[in-house]
Amino acid sequence: MADPASYRPAPGEIPVEPGVYRFRDAERRVIYVGKAKSLRPRLSSYFQDITNLHQRTQQMVLTASSVEWTVVSTEVEALALEYSWIKEFDPRFNVKYRDDKSYPWLAVTVSEEFPRVTVMRGAQRKGVRYFGPYGHAWAIRDTVDTLLRVFPMRSCSAGVFRRSKAIGRPCLLGDIGKCAAPCVGRVDADEHRAIVNDFLAFMGGQTAGFTKRIEQRMREASDNEEYELAAKLRDDLGALHRVLEKQTVVFGDGTDADVLGFVDDPLEVAVQIFSVRGGRIRGQRGWVADKADEAPFPELVQAALMTLYEDAAPSAIPREVLVPTLPADANAVAELLSERREGPVHIRVPKRGDKRALMATVEQNAKQSLVRHKLKRSGDLTARSKALEELQEALDLETAPLRIECYDISNLGATETVASMVVFEDGLPRKSEYRRFTIRNEGQSDVAAMHEVITRRFTQLLRAREGNDEDGPGIDPETGKPRKFAYTPALVVVDGGPPQVAAAHAAMQELGIKDVALVGLAKRLEEVWLPDDEDPVILPRTSEGLYLLQRLRDEAHRFAITHHRGRRSKSMIESVLDPVAGLGPTRRKALLKTFGSVKKLRAATAEEIATVPGIGAATAQSIVEALATGEHAPAINTATGEILEDS
Repeated sequence: MADPASYRPAPGEIPVEPGVYRFRDAERRVIYVGKAKSLRPRLSSYFQDITNLHQRTQQMVLTASSVEWTVVSTEVEALALEYSWIKEFDPRFNVKYRDDKSYPWLAVTVSEEFPRVTVMRGAQRKGVRYFGPYGHAWAIRDTVDTLLRVFPMRSCSAGVFRRSKAIGRPCLLGDIGKCAAPCVGRVDADEHRAIVNDFLAFMGGQTAGFTKRIEQRMREASDNEEYELAAKLRDDLGALHRVLEKQTVVFGDGTDADVLGFVDDPLEVAVQIFSVRGGRIRGQRGWVADKADEAPFPELVQAALMTLYEDAAPSAIPREVLVPTLPADANAVAELLSERREGPVHIRVPKRGDKRALMATVEQNAKQSLVRHKLKRSGDLTARSKALEELQEALDLETAPLRIECYDISNLGATETVASMVVFEDGLPRKSEYRRFTIRNEGQSDVAAMHEVITRRFTQLLRAREGNDEDGPGIDPETGKPRKFAYTPALVVVDGGPPQVAAAHAAMQELGIKDVALVGLAKRLEEVWLPDDEDPVILPRTSEGLYLLQRLRDEAHRFAITHHRGRRSKSMIESVLDPVAGLGPTRRKALLKTFGSVKKLRAATAEEIATVPGIGAATAQSIVEALATGEHAPAINTATGEILEDS
């Protein structure tokens, strides 16, 4: 790794104007692209005392061997150039979204003499009006097929149009009334353009006028005894209603907006976008992408907006963009989108009302998308096999680690410490093998707690190995199944860095366990630490092996948090209810079983509490009074700083 001082620009060399900068490594690969309102203070911040930098930034400046910059006129130009370079160079330390799906759009080629409606994918072009995106191309074709009976515009390809024009006979759509047949002169360019404009207006949300107009014409035709025309208009009205029924009304004010929802974890981020035009949801799209680093949430939002609109036609950019958090450079992003749209674009965070409710729905869709992605990835036998092979190679194991155990320590204030053990076999969770530990020596550090847990777990393993049952060591003769802790793991993973790994290694050495591999997975940079190694093993962020280790770590953390939240609810009920006379362990247990937490118990009335078996009216009133006067401090997970509220 290079010393940042070796490539630091000379004082006064860096300009003070807005610009974009690139850090390169020793092989001249671009590893980071950034922008700044003023280049000098921004770049100078990278060359301060390295211990003051974020760990991710430390790694970046140590990996780099040179820095260069380009001066631009405005911050908006800097923003556009920054994302252009990110797309071009794919730097490893930048946030990267990869929308690997090509979503179909309903497109109208308004720049042609006789515009046509069709399905288009890929980058959007000028001179084309887009609606969508849709989840499937068949959804567009179904919508177009329905609307062509009301708006008979051209939908054929250029070749079909020229051939029909040459032979003087329209295609089938012209014969059945779903095309006005401009190819054979049934309508001229102006008349066809009027049909197209009506179609665009309807798709743009101006629906009420068309339905009222057709209803009025239908009544007039019926009054004039033109029953065939009235029947046709009735069918046209039904076609419009069928299209509108497929588009959910979310805003009554004709809002044009894109609503973005995000859900992320340490490795990936899911993005969902609902496109609302004319107050109706016209389309939906989304993606799940790897996170390149531990970027703040506003940077994730900004990267998603730039990815979403980088190739968008002006007509595809809405007047309003609703996001859960403003992007890092909200004003610059809004100005850039306004220039591309050729009209104002507002980026807002909805706080209440229908727009906030819709954002909650979009975020729920993003959550489901991430869950489906993870299930698909974890259920992929090829991916699981690759993950185990990568771990075998990276950790220099004799065989692939078919059974992996992961341990996590979670602290509840200063008096409760619990631990979890989760088990993955062949890359999948084995929940029947999960175990919980309550740390016996209260008040000790995470490192000491890890030593205790590993000692207790492998002491049980040694006892199982020493068994002399006829069916084999560690086998329960009644069930024929292995006893608890009887299986030997191929790999032990602890949540933490060198201190936790050293504690676990010491415990295993004290017990004489030498046939089990051990690693630690540190947060932030996701480094893999081996016992007695000064430098960590760095797995690529796209590695299936790293993905498996992170799933293990996250599952162990979830399991531990669930355990001590339950213990906290129990201990809090016990402590808060101490002043209530005649309330013993059995009744407290009944209260915990019924209400689940102190928070829910506080919200209950005396009458509701009195319904619990063994609790009378007088005792219930005493409980309400005790809860009204009792106070408690929030419990904190000291490993993560997370406040553990009652649930």
